[in-house]
Amino acid sequence: MTGPFDTSVWRVLGNPLVSGTTEPHGRLAGETIAVKDLYAVAGFAIGAGNPQYLREAAPEPSHAAALAALVGAGASVVGIAQTDEFAYSVAGVNAHYGTAPNPRVPGGLPGGSTSGPAAALALGHASIGLGTDTAGSIRVPASYQGLWGLRSTHGAVSRAGLLPLAPSFDTVGWLTGTPELLQRVAEVGLRATASLQVEAPARFAVAVPLIFAADEGAQAAFVDGLSLLERAGVLPAPEIIEVGDLTALFAAFRTVQAGEAWSAHGAWVRAHPGALGADVAARFDAASRVTPFQMTDARASLAAHRAALDAALEGRILLLPSTSSTAPDRGASAAEVDAARAATLSMTCLAAIGGYPAVSAPLLEVAGAPLGLGLVGPRHSDLALVDVAARFAATLAA
Repeated sequence: MTGPFDTSVWRVLGNPLVSGTTEPHGRLAGETIAVKDLYAVAGFAIGAGNPQYLREAAPEPSHAAALAALVGAGASVVGIAQTDEFAYSVAGVNAHYGTAPNPRVPGGLPGGSTSGPAAALALGHASIGLGTDTAGSIRVPASYQGLWGLRSTHGAVSRAGLLPLAPSFDTVGWLTGTPELLQRVAEVGLRATASLQVEAPARFAVAVPLIFAADEGAQAAFVDGLSLLERAGVLPAPEIIEVGDLTALFAAFRTVQAGEAWSAHGAWVRAHPGALGADVAARFDAASRVTPFQMTDARASLAAHRAALDAALEGRILLLPSTSSTAPDRGASAAEVDAARAATLSMTCLAAIGGYPAVSAPLLEVAGAPLGLGLVGPRHSDLALVDVAARFAATLAA
């Protein structure tokens, strides 16, 4: 079901825009998709959240692979939904089309960069959000808006027909309102690599720096939530592990992300001065100054961090708050939003560095505002991770 055409949520809206297959027993028959404006939709141009880029883009000849899989399973496309420009933000702010609403936190930021699909789901205008997650762009809006979100294992889902930001970290991701639907969507999306899927580890872990990266309200909600799950007998006492220096991890990640973003879009950005919003323009400006030596050094650092994370997380699911706080107020200063962004990215970048799947489950609250419980598992444990989170949800609901 669609609602009023809100240009902060939608770029194109149909009834439907693309029909799903007519197979009545398709896994996703009757479901509706809000597609992030980074994916190819046959007959439409990719706009990447920027009107100048959209004006110059040609219509796509076919659907992106990740979209084709969902449509082939019976889901219909409601529309193409907005994104932060080039997906280079997690706030959900777009200088050209406006800031999408956050129905769960009126006056709060929606989270991004999968901002349009998240708002569409929270408003009840679609049942599936097809998005991306480079540094947290599925998990952040899921956390801020009380949705279920899955960042897939890096490389497990084809990115053909997806506009890149930083290919070393870019992944396909999905948003839904329920864990049951997320499981079905993930099964469809991961069908090509289903044989690689593994069971979930039986052990769990927490890392103290990841807890303290969150604000006090998020810390308390996280600790209380884990205590409830332990008392209910569905969560063994988590082990405390070391994940390394978050500042160093984030610095190396940010450097490689920036260098790859400039490689992907720098020529266009340089040729279109003034075309970007101030926040994204500042990030691309910084990206333009990343040197080859810095890239080489950061890649070597990331390889070492990834090996250390693999060792620390072996046989364990990492638990953490999905974001450093609940949704910041949309009236917050640029400095406040940037501080929340940096704190959150220092937490979310671990899954990106490791190429791990990560779930944000809407199981926590701070003063009535939703906060996701984050689960990060071994590579190719995507489906099992959703199942674990669903068991947690059922326990807390009871």
